[in-house]
Amino acid sequence: MKLLPFSQKQLRVLSFWCDASPDKECDALICDGAVRSGKTVCMGISFAAWATRRFSGASFALCGKTIRSLKRNVVTPLLPLLAREGFRCRMKASDNLLELSFAGRSNRFYLFGGRDEGSAALIQGMTLAGVLFDEVALMPRSFVEQALARCSVEGSKFWFNCNPEYPGHWFYREWIQKAGERHALYLHFTMEDNPALTPAMRKRYQGLYSGTFYQRFVLGEWVAAEGAVYPFMDGEDAFCDVPAGPFDRYAVSCDYGTVNPSSFGLWGECGGAWYRINEYYYDARREGVSRTDEEHYRALCQLIAGREVECVLVDPSAASFMEVIRRHGRYRAVPAHNQVLDGIRNTAAALQAGRIRICRNCRDAVREFSLYRWEEGGRDAPRKENDHAMDDIRYFVSTFLDGGEDGFCALSVARR
Repeated sequence: MKLLPFSQKQLRVLSFWCDASPDKECDALICDGAVRSGKTVCMGISFAAWATRRFSGASFALCGKTIRSLKRNVVTPLLPLLAREGFRCRMKASDNLLELSFAGRSNRFYLFGGRDEGSAALIQGMTLAGVLFDEVALMPRSFVEQALARCSVEGSKFWFNCNPEYPGHWFYREWIQKAGERHALYLHFTMEDNPALTPAMRKRYQGLYSGTFYQRFVLGEWVAAEGAVYPFMDGEDAFCDVPAGPFDRYAVSCDYGTVNPSSFGLWGECGGAWYRINEYYYDARREGVSRTDEEHYRALCQLIAGREVECVLVDPSAASFMEVIRRHGRYRAVPAHNQVLDGIRNTAAALQAGRIRICRNCRDAVREFSLYRWEEGGRDAPRKENDHAMDDIRYFVSTFLDGGEDGFCALSVARR
């Protein structure tokens, strides 16, 4: 990575702990704002420099939503920059441990994933001299507070970065709005604070988001989700006809219901984009009769119609239906990733970038796009109605197209 000269805001991050800085008495640093605004790299450099300058033989924590995302966002970009400046970097992948040495000083940096409430137990019992949270707004409060409680070494500091979420989020209310009370330096970043981002790239990122996600990830605002979840999918031109083909690959995504509707989407790849070319949608309430797992399986086979599908992505709660698919042995059933907000955000970006397209003959998906709404009251959750095709589309993006948080991507061919 080639670094351009730092912006004034980045320089303040890099030097806030230095003896000559007016911010040196702060116990914490908080950086929030737009995506690609340059906050993560400069914070990582500053954290490593501060730890090495102030301590030797100490332990620190680097925390992300998952260890994989932490390595991707922080560790992998950071290590070449540190090595270029003379740091000795040693990664022990099996222990999720990074050792950094410089000018005779050496410290340990442990990597943690704060995915859910159970993650707090991973960090219990440690004694830390400092902790950096990458995307802290995506972590449970219990994990963050457990990590902060571990920082009992004299002179320890807390480092936070994140993109905005909704204004009722605990981190916004307890840390950003109370930054002064907590002796924290709070810096808000925009894309203009990143000198490495050209005007053309800024325009590209601005085009990836709309509605709430535009306000949060481009404008950097903590705003409540409201209205349509996918507001850009409100016109006839948002959908397309089924391409003539040929299709290079196929996959199926399933949201399974017994009383609630079941929605299956057949996807085909053509010209570098994935098209939802057909669907099966069965609403037991509308039809007046429920279908069994076997009946849904026969409908799945009719939807696939002899094509070679790489996998069938299934709602992870539909264990009995996955077992039916596996027992027949024709297709590979894969439990889908079900992180709702991440999935909606990634689906919105994929739709706007043209990586996925919805064909007009998928009438129930088209109908749900016009009805899918956020809950009222400022809570980050979509309404649990008109969401079945929306869920199967989200499963496809999160699990197959983007590989999900754990980097999974299904590449299996159909079995006969």
